[in-house]
Amino acid sequence: MKTALLIVDIQNDFCPGGSLEVKDGDTIIQAVNELAGSDSYDIVVATQDWHPANHGSFASQHGAEPFSNGKLDGENQIFWPDHCIQNSEGANFHPDLNTAPVKAIFRKGMDELVDSYSGFFDNKRKRDTGLRHYLSGLGIEEVHVCGLAADVCVKSTASDSLDLGFKTILIEDCTKAINDGDFEKFIELFQSKGGIVTNKKNIIGV
Repeated sequence: MKTALLIVDIQNDFCPGGSLEVKDGDTIIQAVNELAGSDSYDIVVATQDWHPANHGSFASQHGAEPFSNGKLDGENQIFWPDHCIQNSEGANFHPDLNTAPVKAIFRKGMDELVDSYSGFFDNKRKRDTGLRHYLSGLGIEEVHVCGLAADVCVKSTASDSLDLGFKTILIEDCTKAINDGDFEKFIELFQSKGGIVTNKKNIIGV
């Protein structure tokens, strides 16, 4: 069975010091590098949040407080701090992430009228990033998901991967959440639908 490692959004703005930092988000990077550099995968790919400066998910566009709730194009929306703006330092991959094994990068969140958590679709599932076709075209049947943030983009990506028919494994010690409680609830649902949760040691032995 051909297997892909999917690294989600390990970008400066999601790491300590970034505008939407995940606590201790940078502590997973060494483990992710070890996974990506192992011989466990047929291909390694990554996603990258890539927002225009006027993205509608930004609190600054609505005069709202960060992390407040509102509407974006008629849909419920959490208003985030400005983050991962195209061509900004915050949008760059964290410098400690070894991107040499990454063979393709799929950018998301470019439409200012809809947020895009998953690496496969926007939140309205109207736009396809091309990731599923890329993986399917390579004969990939199993997808391992890691990265940031566990309870937002990792969650959505893993869920979509499972729904699209890939055997999907979430590598729990290679992700960090903004809200651990939300992530724990997702894990229960993910496993109930056939998703698998494991750790790095079970994949590469160390």
